[in-house]
Amino acid sequence: MKILANDGISASGKNKLEAAGFTVVTDTVAQENLIDAINTENYIGVLVRSATKVRKDVVDACPNLKFIGRGGVGMDNIDVAYAREKGVNVFNTPASSSQSVAELVMGQLFSAARFTYDANALMPSTGASDFKVLKKKYGKGIELRGKTLGIIGFGRIGRACAAYALGCGMKVIACDNNEITEPVVLQIPGAGDVSVKINQANLEELIRQSDFISIHVPKQKDGSAVIAAKELEMMKDGVILANAARGGVINESDLKAALSSGKVRAAVLDVFDNEPTPDADLLAHQGVISTPHIGAATLEAQDRIGEELAENIMKIMKVQA
Repeated sequence: MKILANDGISASGKNKLEAAGFTVVTDTVAQENLIDAINTENYIGVLVRSATKVRKDVVDACPNLKFIGRGGVGMDNIDVAYAREKGVNVFNTPASSSQSVAELVMGQLFSAARFTYDANALMPSTGASDFKVLKKKYGKGIELRGKTLGIIGFGRIGRACAAYALGCGMKVIACDNNEITEPVVLQIPGAGDVSVKINQANLEELIRQSDFISIHVPKQKDGSAVIAAKELEMMKDGVILANAARGGVINESDLKAALSSGKVRAAVLDVFDNEPTPDADLLAHQGVISTPHIGAATLEAQDRIGEELAENIMKIMKVQA
């Protein structure tokens, strides 16, 4: 039984599948050749990340396809409902990367608050000659402790961000389509678990009250932005935004205008419209701290993702290691 891991899989996940009798191929097939490859090589399943798309045409043209696995959370690159209607199992790994994404967001919020992203870029070239100038330039940082972090979308990643923020002494409020009933649990080595009830707000309340805002929602079905000019205008002056969810949930043109006016102090962005060719002007803006969609890209998360994919496949195919 052959599986195409077109966007890769961790060694631990591959080893687990091979021990159960599967053949796992990690050679990347170009999107336009995907259908031919699946049929020619008789792959029973395809594993993807965010690069490879599995749309209706692939499902229709590959009748022997039994499953599609997404290593990660969002599945907007897969026609999920249609595939399931056709009897194809579709699954993802929503829990595996939560900690990794949350840590990236929190690390970048610290960087935005203290300008370390910009200072690190200039110190090698001008630090020796303009040390005092740079010291003055970056001498107006702010602390996270005591500030309010608003989290839009309170799923696994949002909750992980909340735990880190609470540990840093921040106040956390959250906005979600569902009622937030379960507390966030901080696991503190040597002290045990601490449960914290999170205050829930509607979107406008959260936007008006937050000093930092982190977005953790899927791409909207109608393609609309969750944060655009109207929402940006309601925010506190000097707010810091973070988006490690999906490109398009923040209107990038409106964000650039808010950054240039000073309304938004900084924007932490791991995802963009038009990936893998994001807006160069946005990337070059002095107030933008950017990473190339690496939220889940830690060694630990990749191992968890690969192993969770393997477990799902073994369950679907009723195979034991």
